[in-house]
Amino acid sequence: MRGSDVMQESLFVMKTLNDFVPADHPLRAIREILNVALDRLDEQFAAMYSAIGRESIAPEKLMRALVLQVLYGLRSERLLVEQLGYNLLYRWFVGLAIDDPVWDHSTFSKNRDRLIEQDAAKALFAEVLSQAKAKGLLSDEHFSVDGTLIKAWASHKSLVPKDGPPPPQSGSKTNPEVDFRGAKRSNATHESTTDPDARIYRKSSQTAAAPCYMGHALMENRNGLVIDEQLTQASGTAEREAALAMLAEQPGARRKTVGADKAYDQAPFVQGCRELNVTPHVAQNTTHRSSAIDARTTRHPGYRISMTIRKLLETVFADAKQHGGMQQTKLRGIDKVSQAFTLAMTVVNLRRLPKLFAMAASG
Repeated sequence: MRGSDVMQESLFVMKTLNDFVPADHPLRAIREILNVALDRLDEQFAAMYSAIGRESIAPEKLMRALVLQVLYGLRSERLLVEQLGYNLLYRWFVGLAIDDPVWDHSTFSKNRDRLIEQDAAKALFAEVLSQAKAKGLLSDEHFSVDGTLIKAWASHKSLVPKDGPPPPQSGSKTNPEVDFRGAKRSNATHESTTDPDARIYRKSSQTAAAPCYMGHALMENRNGLVIDEQLTQASGTAEREAALAMLAEQPGARRKTVGADKAYDQAPFVQGCRELNVTPHVAQNTTHRSSAIDARTTRHPGYRISMTIRKLLETVFADAKQHGGMQQTKLRGIDKVSQAFTLAMTVVNLRRLPKLFAMAASG
């Protein structure tokens, strides 16, 4: 007998949001790790808010929402808030009941800015990482480092001279035609009116220059977890400077190693590593010059291992760009872009930790 195409709802339904999430859904394990980290940030969150006045969005819910945005690659906060209106999985993850009202996207953005001022994303990154450290998942001797370009939310049209008149424009006021052909532009003479913190940069002579930031990550080699990250203005020396700064923060007096690509094969970086008691396992760049490292380093088996493992950082940046919005950020200003990059690195770790925790528990 054919059934009828009629939807008849019950007057009362006894279900909670938890009933709609499968027991083996991967978000369950991620949320558990995230909640432990957020619980440890309770005192820091309490210090951010006044004891009187109207209640704001709970910072724990706000942080879960920001992590969720990166996990699922939601391109904007407006879309995130829209999805929270009808997506039961998202509501459960953030901590909103079925009948809780969803925040306005502008209110969400204002509360997010408060977290930026308090470096909440950095604190969350550290607390998530501390759980991995407590289970012995982190190496304290062998690391890899790399950097990646992040396109700024600014175009060539926004670049104007720091001194002197702007280039001639024509056409629409909102999307003008700017005649900059043949003009020499550099960070010393020009800046973006859209995002003054961005810098003109190109990865190589075969690529076009564009307003960019540069993200840096330091990965431990045991399980491929990001243990430190930085976002800087783009420059020809930013990768090596950030790498040395992150290596200097690593505790312990024992000799360490760091794997890196050819961009790090520079004498100042190699010398800086050795001053930090770090052996630079850097890919040799012998194009038109001699390498800063020689057979005293490259002959060891550990060098070849570092050359293999360091490539895992490419998957970290690929994840951040595909899901975390780091291909081209939609935020402006180094503080906001830095928080977004930190969240993207945090989510990379959150994706990997459930499996690592399960393996540690069974082994």
